[in-house]
Amino acid sequence: MRPAIFPLLPDPGCLLLLLVSWLFNPARSEITSLDSGNIDDILNNADVALVNFYADWCRFSQMLHPIFEEASNVIKEEYPDKNQVVFARVDCDQHSDIAQRYRISKYPTLKLFRNGMMMKREYRGQRSVTAIADYIRQQKSNPIREVQDLEELNSLDRSRRNIIGYFEQKDSDNYRTFERVANILHDDCVFLSAFGAISKAERFSGDNVIYKPPGENAPDMVYLGSLTNFDLIYAWTQDKCVPLVREITFENGEELTEEGLPFLILFHMKDDLESLEKFQQEVARQLIGEKGTINFLHADCDKFRHPLLHIQKTPADCPVIAIDSFRHMYVFPDFSDLSVPGKLKQFVLDLHSGKLHREFHHGPDPTDVAPGQPIQDLASSPPESSFQKLAPSEHRYTLLREKDEL
Repeated sequence: MRPAIFPLLPDPGCLLLLLVSWLFNPARSEITSLDSGNIDDILNNADVALVNFYADWCRFSQMLHPIFEEASNVIKEEYPDKNQVVFARVDCDQHSDIAQRYRISKYPTLKLFRNGMMMKREYRGQRSVTAIADYIRQQKSNPIREVQDLEELNSLDRSRRNIIGYFEQKDSDNYRTFERVANILHDDCVFLSAFGAISKAERFSGDNVIYKPPGENAPDMVYLGSLTNFDLIYAWTQDKCVPLVREITFENGEELTEEGLPFLILFHMKDDLESLEKFQQEVARQLIGEKGTINFLHADCDKFRHPLLHIQKTPADCPVIAIDSFRHMYVFPDFSDLSVPGKLKQFVLDLHSGKLHREFHHGPDPTDVAPGQPIQDLASSPPESSFQKLAPSEHRYTLLREKDEL
């Protein structure tokens, strides 16, 4: 039998089904795959980028792929400019160097980037198309509240950290730089702006940015650098918006852990503000140069009973200062020594030099033992870190609470 010259045409009903399917299920959007060759260029040119760090063998990564893709479809309808919002992904098995660069330790992890800068807070919301799309819309919303009358500033919430920009006009390089900073730090500070005649009284020497710290009587601080130099104004604003000593909670514990820095923690009773103030003062006085090598934190003794148990302490022993290196926990000998010049700094330097680790395992260094004093031999290991102990939850991971292990 001779082969047909023309292939068989599909049934007209099938053609109709195909057309309907095409109309209601448009082509899937392409998620940008990142590698070491393109990641910097793509992220640096994106106003907002949401990156899915995944592993193919991970069941949860597999479940997220179609959700992430559909969320990308929804958002690209609203923000068609390819540089406004980028949805991208990194195969962490194929690109372990990128995973290490961004400290990815679990899959899938969704990280937010702005103009190439990774935000500290990763996406921890619901893994649904609606939730992810709403999250991106929120990130694209204006983080700066425009003031219509300077009298509005008299009713500011002075328990918050407020950054106020006074500009001649919105369409200016000064304001665009201010806007970039606000986009990054809006979770840490309240940003406000005033323009033209409304702001004129505060612009006696040109455009101006000030910081209003918490507290009704706290004096304003003025930014004195170039308003078009992003690095300068970002560093100044970050210093004002992110306190030197932060509180660790069960809600932000994983986020702080992922910063990859050891913890110097003051455990104190919630109403013991005096000890907290002393700790803040000594950290500022002795350890400002160590910022970036260790996180300065304070924790509620009642809520964090479990970490205290790891160092043989209870809330009755508070205030207590300890270092958590994520391998072990080390106790500052005596809180009353906090104000001894250099004592707290030496404690941190001993962590970096490895001395704390050595002494916990092998006793005091011989050079630290007084003549005639026997060298103590510690047979037991130092207390393990309790903040790195993570337990799986339905969606991600959460810190183990006392009730989870006791």
